[in-house]
Amino acid sequence: MIAADKSRNCAAGPPGSPSYRPAFVLLAFVVALLLPGQATAQANAAQAETGSAASNQGIPEISARDEPTTFKVKVNLVEVRVVVRDAHGHAVGNLRQQDFQLFDNGKPQNITKFSAEQAEAKPVIHREAVPEIPAEVPSGITAPPPPMPERYVAYLFDDVHLQFSDLAQARNAALKQLRVLRPEDRAAIFTTSGQTQLDFTGNGDQLAATLNRVVPRGLDNTGTTPCPNISYYMADLIANKNDLQATQTAVQDASDCGFALDSNEIRAYARRELSIGDEEVRLALGALRTVVRRMAELPGQRTIILVSPGFMNRDELQRQTEAAERALHSNVVINTLDARGLYTNLPDASEQRPAGPLTAGKMQEYRTAEQDLDQNVLAELADATGGTFFHNNNDLDEGFRRLALPPEFSYLLAFSPQDLKLDGRYHKLKVTLKPPASGAIQARKGYYAPKGSGNPSEQAKQAIEDEVFSQEEVRDIPVELYTRFFKPDQEDAKLSVVVRMDIRHVHFRKVDGRNSNDMTVVSALFDRNGNFLSGTQKLVQLRLKDATLASRLGSGITLKSSFDVKPGSYVVRLVVRGEDGQLAAQNSAVEIP
Repeated sequence: MIAADKSRNCAAGPPGSPSYRPAFVLLAFVVALLLPGQATAQANAAQAETGSAASNQGIPEISARDEPTTFKVKVNLVEVRVVVRDAHGHAVGNLRQQDFQLFDNGKPQNITKFSAEQAEAKPVIHREAVPEIPAEVPSGITAPPPPMPERYVAYLFDDVHLQFSDLAQARNAALKQLRVLRPEDRAAIFTTSGQTQLDFTGNGDQLAATLNRVVPRGLDNTGTTPCPNISYYMADLIANKNDLQATQTAVQDASDCGFALDSNEIRAYARRELSIGDEEVRLALGALRTVVRRMAELPGQRTIILVSPGFMNRDELQRQTEAAERALHSNVVINTLDARGLYTNLPDASEQRPAGPLTAGKMQEYRTAEQDLDQNVLAELADATGGTFFHNNNDLDEGFRRLALPPEFSYLLAFSPQDLKLDGRYHKLKVTLKPPASGAIQARKGYYAPKGSGNPSEQAKQAIEDEVFSQEEVRDIPVELYTRFFKPDQEDAKLSVVVRMDIRHVHFRKVDGRNSNDMTVVSALFDRNGNFLSGTQKLVQLRLKDATLASRLGSGITLKSSFDVKPGSYVVRLVVRGEDGQLAAQNSAVEIP
């Protein structure tokens, strides 16, 4: 804008004309001809001041506009949820940031974010000591009703891998847990096949009825032992690793059940089994990712219980990591339960055709190896999100009881990787404790670096989204949230959200002589089950003069949003974020009769 001023004629003219220039600028220009050094600097300063003043002409001090409430991910801040357990298996809750060490590919990292979290605690976060706004409540505004439900548990049954006997026992145990739901709890039932599901509800009868409809849905679930009996693990050995011993074992098993097959024909069977197994893994991980995405839209404590016999993840590690990464980033805990209970190395009694004497030993060896690999996925998903892996235990009642609650204590560590290359490569993570702190550490084992460049605006959007789908109250900036409603008839209502923001504690930066900050204000509406319904987003641009800022210290800024709703129970979530990261977040429940 200053460059445009320089192109104008420097001769004085009437104010508002293209040739107009204040006298002191013209004088500075003349002096510059005589004293090139100092005078030039003075002229530039005077001209910059005039340009700044001119650039501010016509700019409102406060402006607000609506913006779409669409948020995207991804930030280059790596979060690691850690659970530390003592010798008795109890979560330890008295550790501090300085007790932890964190390594990325063996290199120590600086922990830039740390929080110690207790499962049942819902503290208000006070990041600064700020006074409350002395307020006059607008007339006609409703007082908040009792708090809405705050804990959500999704039961995800892996019906593509579960056998009927294991599934039946798991259903019975889960039903006992669902019968003791608290009024503030909501539960949902999902399956990896996607064929049976019930979204979040507190209705025990609906949950029980849906649970009873969960049955095995394997892609090759014939109920009989195939001939030849090639497991997913054996298929990988035969088709991908050219394992001669596994191939000969399958040839002999085919002979035992009446088929004379050569090694090439066995490899064809193995490729078919491998294709089916790969698709079942993709279904299971895809369903998990869908449930995580659904849980990310909910406030409060969010837990997934993945009920599965486990499954070997041959080449879908990135898909598994992405699901865990999204859960961790959305503060969703994945607990896992091995529905096989206490299993042994005895032959599988469910097989209608047991292995012959020449293959029984090798078949059992392969089955044991596959069982060990099946456990890895369940253990890794739980570790990555600070969850619990319940396994090798027949007391499934206790398993569901324990997994329905998040760990009593956990820690969230975060760091910005040093010299991170945005190449999508896998990074190994390791968390240790500094003496004298001690305990067994449960934490994610690694992460994938993002691809492409970081975008500060996208990071800001993600920070806002994280706050919207949280229930923590943050008071970096003092704000007041009020709700009121108007019913034009018995079927419809207009819900108004009134926000008053005190600007005395907003961080401003000087731009062209003004006090500048861009404030994003989001009002989100949730139903009684925590489902996101709608949201409004406003960008409030503050360009305040010093005098205006001083005169507005007591009155603050008032904003209003509205939603068209039906009678019912709702929760309004307010998030205010400044461009420097200052936050305010509050909740308000409203009952519309």
